[in-house]
Amino acid sequence: MHIEFYGATSGITGSCHIIRANGHLVLLDCGLIQGRRDVEALNREPFPFAPDEISAVVLSHGHIDHSGRLPLLVKQGYRGPIYAHNATCDLCEILLEDSASLQERDAQYENKWRKRKNKPLIEPLYSVEDARGALANIVGLHYQEKKDILPGISIRFQDAGHIMGSCSVELWLDEDGAQRKIVFSGDLGQYDTPILNDPAVIEEADHVLIESTYGNRRHRDRQMTIDEIGEIISAASHQHGNLLIPAFSVGRSQEILYFLGKYYEQWELDRWEVFLDSPMAIKASKVYWDYPHLYDEEATHLRRNINEMPPLRNLHLTPGVEESMAINNIKSGAIIIAGSGMCNGGRIVHHLKRNISREGAHVMIVGYQAGGTLGRRLVDGEPQVKIHGEYYPVRAKIHTVGGLSAHADVDDLSRWIGNFTSGPAVHVVHGEPQSKQDFRDRLERELGFGADVPEQGQVLEL
Repeated sequence: MHIEFYGATSGITGSCHIIRANGHLVLLDCGLIQGRRDVEALNREPFPFAPDEISAVVLSHGHIDHSGRLPLLVKQGYRGPIYAHNATCDLCEILLEDSASLQERDAQYENKWRKRKNKPLIEPLYSVEDARGALANIVGLHYQEKKDILPGISIRFQDAGHIMGSCSVELWLDEDGAQRKIVFSGDLGQYDTPILNDPAVIEEADHVLIESTYGNRRHRDRQMTIDEIGEIISAASHQHGNLLIPAFSVGRSQEILYFLGKYYEQWELDRWEVFLDSPMAIKASKVYWDYPHLYDEEATHLRRNINEMPPLRNLHLTPGVEESMAINNIKSGAIIIAGSGMCNGGRIVHHLKRNISREGAHVMIVGYQAGGTLGRRLVDGEPQVKIHGEYYPVRAKIHTVGGLSAHADVDDLSRWIGNFTSGPAVHVVHGEPQSKQDFRDRLERELGFGADVPEQGQVLEL
């Protein structure tokens, strides 16, 4: 029995860990590597295993940095089951087909340039057909449902509180009479966030793989964050500009809409027109609506009493391209929620082109921005940014609202790992190098856990 630490060891994206037991190979996640162009090129590197030798895939949740290379896995020969929570199955149907469409469009765009330069053409990383092949292999499970997936290997999903259907994964391994239990945190959510429940309590494990996206940072207080959003909206209103909100289509967009509805009167949103300009977010919102039994107490109460989430009377859903383009004619009074969350693609890029150089415009960053992305350059305060080959001076006001992150902060991570009473060995993954090191030090110093930071390709014998 052993664990091989493959993806998300040198950074945050590209989640993929390998479990070997009883002659079987199980993948924990198979995510897309995201960030700078040279970093994303790593997605084309061969897997460190033969895809047709994999026995099963276990998926923690639907975000592309955890699921986005599943179609590539199928393209290269994998035909086995992909176990995921039922809500994750539904979200993956949206996310993977969208990712495949982007891969196809990016290849077409790249090949136009290559053809002009007489360079060899490229194939997309994977196709929509490959994505559908992966989706055909997904097997849905409920939370707290223990499942024997292979001889001597069982799994159980627990609510991770990150996005709808997100899971921490419990794995039981039994080989030649030796038994080990591994827990993979997946991406953990904050405690006391709207809509979703808190991360579930798990108390026993021999080894724990824990993410560390915010392993050395604390989020701003929730009420202070809500107050700050209200102040940003007020400032944008007085300066007669638009407010752009780059948001991930799954999780963050739904949370933003929830707050806009809940504080509609307090934030005087009747002065605004609100646009959810993301076909994927529109589809994902329906999935969120289809799983009310996974809501937290507050969201359940609201749904029961008004039979809908907080009403947002001036919300416009704009799935069509022409509808989206029409928003660009609005110079003030529009709140535009669009993907991608890191501004490295999608419709938000077009809205930034139209608004980033306007004095009265505001951009509200509400999630993590990976190094090399347009969103990160805005957060870092660069005076001008390059969009579609041209430079634009940044005159819009950039706001970074950290308290809305779907990721647990260092205190949340410590609270979750503190539930383990069995003294497991802890392996810190899914974080920038300093964040992982700092969180490992905290685990050893304050909680008394033995912890390490695995390197890519490192093999841990169990």
